[in-house]
Amino acid sequence: MKNSYEPREIEKRWQATWSEERTFRAKNPGDADFDPEQPKYYVLDMFPYPSGAGLHVGHPMGYFGSDVVARRKRMEGFNVLHPIGYDAFGLPAEQFAITTGQHPAETTRKNIETYRRQLKMLGLSFDWDREFSTSDVDYYRWTQWIFARLYDKGLAYQTEAAVWWCEDLKTVLANEEVIGGRSERGDFPCERRPLKQWMLKITAYADRLIDDLELVDWPESVKTMQREWIGRSEGAEVEFQVEGDSDASIEIYTTRPDTLYGATFMVLAPEHPLVATLTSDEQKGAIEDYIATAAVKTDLERTDLAKVKSGVFTGAYALNPVLPADDPRSKIPIWVADYVLISYGSGAIMAVPGQDQRDWEFAEQYDLPIIRTVEPPADFDGQAYTGEGPAIHSEFLDGLGIADAKARMIAHLEETGLGKAKTNYRLRDWLFSRQRYWGEPFPLLHAEDGSITRVRDEDLPVELPAMDDFTPSGDGSAPLARATDWVTTTDPVTGQTVRRETDTMPGWAGSCWYYLRYMDPHNDQAAFSEQAEKYWGSVDLYIGGVEHAVLHLLYARFWHKVLYDLGVVSTKEPFTKYFNQGMITAFSFRDETGRLVPSDEVELVDGKGQPVPTSEAVAGGDLVPRFKEGEGELEIVIAKMSKSLRNVVNPDDVANQYGVDSFRLYELFMGPLADSKPWNPRDVPGCKRFLDRVWRLLVDPDGADPIRPEIVADNGELKGPALEVEKSLHRMLKRIDDSFSGFNFNTAVAAMMTFVNDAMKQKGALNRSQAERFVLALSPFAPHVAEELWSRLGHTYSIARAAWPTVDPAYLVDKEVEIVVQVLGKIRARITVPSDGAKDALLDAAREAVKDSLEGKTVVKEIVVPGKLVNFVAK
Repeated sequence: MKNSYEPREIEKRWQATWSEERTFRAKNPGDADFDPEQPKYYVLDMFPYPSGAGLHVGHPMGYFGSDVVARRKRMEGFNVLHPIGYDAFGLPAEQFAITTGQHPAETTRKNIETYRRQLKMLGLSFDWDREFSTSDVDYYRWTQWIFARLYDKGLAYQTEAAVWWCEDLKTVLANEEVIGGRSERGDFPCERRPLKQWMLKITAYADRLIDDLELVDWPESVKTMQREWIGRSEGAEVEFQVEGDSDASIEIYTTRPDTLYGATFMVLAPEHPLVATLTSDEQKGAIEDYIATAAVKTDLERTDLAKVKSGVFTGAYALNPVLPADDPRSKIPIWVADYVLISYGSGAIMAVPGQDQRDWEFAEQYDLPIIRTVEPPADFDGQAYTGEGPAIHSEFLDGLGIADAKARMIAHLEETGLGKAKTNYRLRDWLFSRQRYWGEPFPLLHAEDGSITRVRDEDLPVELPAMDDFTPSGDGSAPLARATDWVTTTDPVTGQTVRRETDTMPGWAGSCWYYLRYMDPHNDQAAFSEQAEKYWGSVDLYIGGVEHAVLHLLYARFWHKVLYDLGVVSTKEPFTKYFNQGMITAFSFRDETGRLVPSDEVELVDGKGQPVPTSEAVAGGDLVPRFKEGEGELEIVIAKMSKSLRNVVNPDDVANQYGVDSFRLYELFMGPLADSKPWNPRDVPGCKRFLDRVWRLLVDPDGADPIRPEIVADNGELKGPALEVEKSLHRMLKRIDDSFSGFNFNTAVAAMMTFVNDAMKQKGALNRSQAERFVLALSPFAPHVAEELWSRLGHTYSIARAAWPTVDPAYLVDKEVEIVVQVLGKIRARITVPSDGAKDALLDAAREAVKDSLEGKTVVKEIVVPGKLVNFVAK
């Protein structure tokens, strides 16, 4: 047996053993070895999109965190479901295929092979028997089945919607995919275009999506993001009559009906249908130009509070409904401005500059009246006042607080027929169509008379047809429309010739329910069995990036609630606990203009002017960056890892140089799992050196025995050095246990390092029990070397199924403590006393120890620092 520590040989050997023995297989109801009394634990990672570039070192951080939890839970006796798959449909895969001239099915297959190889290399304890891709026919058959349930419930409908169209990508993009009127992917220009789209009525679940957040253990910041995205508010719907046109009125929604007396102008969104009819001939040209400019802005840009507001007067006026027509305040101008969105409320607002900062800025810019309706404090020197105070300039509301004034005004509006109370939502129905090839086909049939029916369950799946030319169409129609033999089919119920729906579902579809399929992935009779779903229930721990904290979670929760209403699932929420891991960044280079410079354009030099690889960059270090060609100063900064900056670090390289266990330990040691932190290649070797020390602690590299002979058997009674090692071991176990509460695994790694240092100092004191418990605690973090040491300790079963070591509190408190005894501040003796002894007994022992030094002196003061020292002040 080799006694040298060779990480890659050990890692490959144990990975092969785990694969062959299916060590991490989760047991399902119906399996021969299933134990219904065994508690379950479901830990899930957000499954990756398999890009052509493969993983970089930032991707595994969350996987390492979840793997530590999964491995410990198994050791605690849980039946652990820890699965993996691939989010393979969608725009990125199709664009990559078009760019490389290959079919997306082929590029996706190759990319998945790379991801699978890398994920297995990392020693992650996934149940590989449950692996699947969202582009597998056996999977998207059931995605179509779930869509059919939505369709049957009236939650799927087709409508014409103003959407972002990207000509270069030839597809519709979501608001989040457009920045500054250009596509996030490829930076291509986009425009608003009306197209028929399939929508999902997520708004029908808005209240439950907010209220049920109380049922889950999620970061409060994520809950807040979800609540704000849904944007539930209470207010009133009010109609403003257009002056001079008794048939025209503008409906607005306001959360502050108490401020109606302060409305001094109205604003319509550029897309509002009344803009064209209200605009005067004199203003028509200016309005058309303004609308064209607004059309290339995203909603986020239009509502950016930091940007200067812009708008154009329509030439028309409205009448304030709470004021008599002869009141000079009644007639208010109607403007068009892009800070009002057609997608929120009615696409029109009453502007109250006295109580709204955006309205104040607009009013000042265009010299419009400002009337306060809430009295600010005497010392208020700002502009719009948004705080509490009594109503002013509001007739029958004057003197009332905001809440009472709102209630009184809503009652008045309803009594007079001028308005009504209303709950409003920022959330809009989910645009669910894509005019692309690489996605799930809709299970829908269009008849010649315009009616639509869904494909019967027994006729699913509707398979994506093979196409040589899957490039987007120039006219906005979907590529599938060109697959004429596939599009034209026969309705098996009526026998009529019908056309298949040619749009495909968005990439979100497959990720909405994948956690359910993992429960029973090989079931060909249902998406999952009732028994499997009831056993596994909600995901106990879901780990993913904060970038998915809104849309993915919202969409998955929506689908889950629909399935709950149908009795398909038994839980109200899909994810009991959710945790955001941080991001691993990289050191990059920035020039004098603030531009980030790709690493291959830069070289580093040390203090002697010698070139150093750019991968050695460290902010604040002694290395100086400079351009390889050209002049100009550069500084080292921290930025996101990206292919464009050429600062991506390949995990294969790190694993081959230092071993996977060192790689895992380094990422876990960098800081709390929730924090973002920069990759520093100079620190990785430190974790390798730690594992070298672990190996030498238990194995003699120059000897022939699998384990050092002196620790093969216990060394008898725990006393002296052996007792000190035992205390250190329990301190380590306590710190490791504590690290799991906040996923601060860096403190666990530090605790193990401290223990190894302590054990190394006590040569020959480490006994077999201590060695085994240390290796057990190490195993979730560095599983390969732990598995090897466990085997060398004589065990014939995997450490993955061994029992987790427990902390004995008795060893956390020293029973005896050494006390320094001083006289007049000078050390005169050291005594050992019981740690829980009485103060009087301590002083007696201290006096006895220094009685010679106190002879002939009078003690005037006794200073006791518990657990540390006694000082006698004498004269």
